[in-house]
Parts: sequence; structure tokens; C-alpha cells
Amino acid sequence: MMLSTDLPLLKIKGKSLLPIVQGGMGVGVSAHRLAGAVAAQGAVGTISAVDLRRRHPDLMAQTGRCLDSALINQANLTALDREIKAAKALAGGAGMVAVNIMRAVSEYEPYVRQSCASGADAVVVGAGLPLDLPELTAGYPDVALIPILSDVRGINLLLKKWMRRGRLPDAIVIEHPRYAGGHLGAARIDDIGDARFDFEGVLDGVFALFRELGIERDRIPLIPAGGINSPQKVRHLLALGAGAVQLGTAFAVTQECDAHPNFKKVLAEAKPEDIVTFMSTAGLPARAVRTPWLERYLKREERLQAHASARARCILAFDCLIQCGLRDGIAKFGQFCIDNQLAAALRGEIDKGLFFRGSERLPFGDAIRPVRDLLQHLLDAAPLAVAPTAA
Repeated sequence: MMLSTDLPLLKIKGKSLLPIVQGGMGVGVSAHRLAGAVAAQGAVGTISAVDLRRRHPDLMAQTGRCLDSALINQANLTALDREIKAAKALAGGAGMVAVNIMRAVSEYEPYVRQSCASGADAVVVGAGLPLDLPELTAGYPDVALIPILSDVRGINLLLKKWMRRGRLPDAIVIEHPRYAGGHLGAARIDDIGDARFDFEGVLDGVFALFRELGIERDRIPLIPAGGINSPQKVRHLLALGAGAVQLGTAFAVTQECDAHPNFKKVLAEAKPEDIVTFMSTAGLPARAVRTPWLERYLKREERLQAHASARARCILAFDCLIQCGLRDGIAKFGQFCIDNQLAAALRGEIDKGLFFRGSERLPFGDAIRPVRDLLQHLLDAAPLAVAPTAA
């Protein structure tokens, strides 16, 4: 039985949804099991598109030691197709199954096209401005298009570009880089605390922009993301005019999350002093848990950046990022293979993995709870009792 709420519902593409969106988390952290479980409750579940072959032993057997980038990319498209269809089956027609795609990945266009062809309800794009998304999805008018942005300036630019093409976003995720996990929507680490990202100001600014552009206030739901960890914060943001809220880390520590139990344990038990912001190989600030691997890397970061030099090819042979600090020798970017480290985290390898995490306390502390418990907690004014549950 799906959950219900007294809160205003999120309206996208004729669907009425619980006003909670599960954020996309790669590599393989948010795949079909998590996304399907969230959608089955009537909310928005999200699959992260990047390098999903790592969730499929047969595809890894074909490509794990492969130097053929075309074969690797095709395996990832096959995995994406499987994950979307499996999530939709788990959802049973309820909620919405979205696919999160980074604009900064080299296979961005194929991922968008495959997501649409495989039956995704929505395509969510961050880590860059998806100005071409309307053209890429032109043959799929029923697929919702949801960009992720962080400030009024970026939203203004995207809206004006899309309006010239006769298209509006179906919703916009507004991510606050001070609180979110993973890749952050700021150009520099020093920018992440800038007041221009504060939700109250961004919401007011976007509503003013809507008036200026002649867009009805409720036409494009705005979805704040980052630091939202209580029913009180959910209700506060909805009262300010948000159409829903998005959470990532809180869903990463649910029973249904697709990652290894060790992954959930690392995120759930991290203290504020364990969470660090650093430059990713994609050239964006990123936030993660200070694990043994990250501690070793940060001690060597300055030296590695000083000796950065371009390589003949990607060490994994499939060029996951359009620009990569390690491959391309870009000194101001991170100097490590992000796909390798995220894959190690997915497998629960604490000494080797990069464990992305948001900055704030989790709704249930260090407890691992089912998706339904988390959604019920966020939708209710009174929190559920906290009791540890096995992963």
C-alpha cells in the first residue's frame, strides 16, 4: 500500500506524486532496487546512469579487463536498460522512475537517448547546463525533463535557451552546494557557502524570474536539494513554495540501497569532522567521507597536482568524463580515477573507496531503515522512533 500525506503533492506530467525525490547516486549506488522501492511508495525514485555495468556480473566479465571503449559503453547502455526496466517492474506503475545523468560525462547523449527508449519517466541532468536536452528527447514528449541547477543565474540562462526551443522544464532541482554530497554546483570550493545558493533567496528569485518571463508560478515545480533531513525542513520549504524536496544520502543508508552494507555503514556512522570537501577529477568541488583512501589522497594532492600531465589514454579505457583531471593533466582538478574509487565504495571496500556524502546529520542517525520508514518520517510532523535495523 502506497503512502499518503496531507502535504501538497508534486505534479509532473499529469502524475500526482509524494513531494519527495530520491537523488541519483553513482556508481551503482542508486540502481533499480532503490529507485523502484521509492517509486513503489508513490515518490520519485532515481537511477544514476553512470557505469551501471558494475552491477551486472555478465557485463563485467565481458568488459572488466577490456580496452575497447565501444564495448564498455555498449555494456553500460545494456545495464541502464536492464536497471530502468527492473525499477519500473518494482514500482508497479506507482510513482516515477527517473534517470540522473551528468552533463559532464562523455556518454551523456547516449545515456539520455537510452533512458528515454527504455521507458524512464524522467531524465534529470546535473553537473553542467543541459541546454540541448529538449532536442535530445524530442521524440519522447512524455518523458519529464528536470535540470539540476544551484542559483538564479543558471536557471535564468537555461529557461531562456529552452523557451527559444518552445520547451520548459517539467521541474527544476535546486541543489545547495554547502550541504549536498557528491559533485557540487559551484565552480570553486570557496564558493560553496555563498549566500546566492540559499534556498529562500533562490526560490524568491526564481518566482520573480517566472513573473518576468510570463511563466505561471506552479508551472515548473522547484525541488530544493541538500541538507534536508527532517519533516520540519520539508514543510518549511514547501511553505516557501517548493514543489518537493530531494534527498540523497538519507536514501543511500536505507535497506533497499543497491550498495554494499559497508557503504551504508560508512555513511551512517560518519561524524561532521569526517566529511570533507575537495576537488573532483571532473573539475567540480565534491563532498565525501574522509576514509583511509581519501586521507591518503589529500595528503598527496598538492604534489600530484604539481606534477599533473596528460596521459595517452584513460586508465580504464572508456573516458567516463568529458574532461578528467587525471587523464588530461589538468592540475587544478582532482588527480585520481573517480570511477575506480566510486566502484570500490559500491563494493564496500573502505580502504579503497570514495564515499560521497552530504554534510548534515541523517534522519535516523546511524540506523539503517527501510525506504518506507524514511518517507513516512519525512512526510509526517511527528518523527518515527529511532531503532537500529540490520542492513
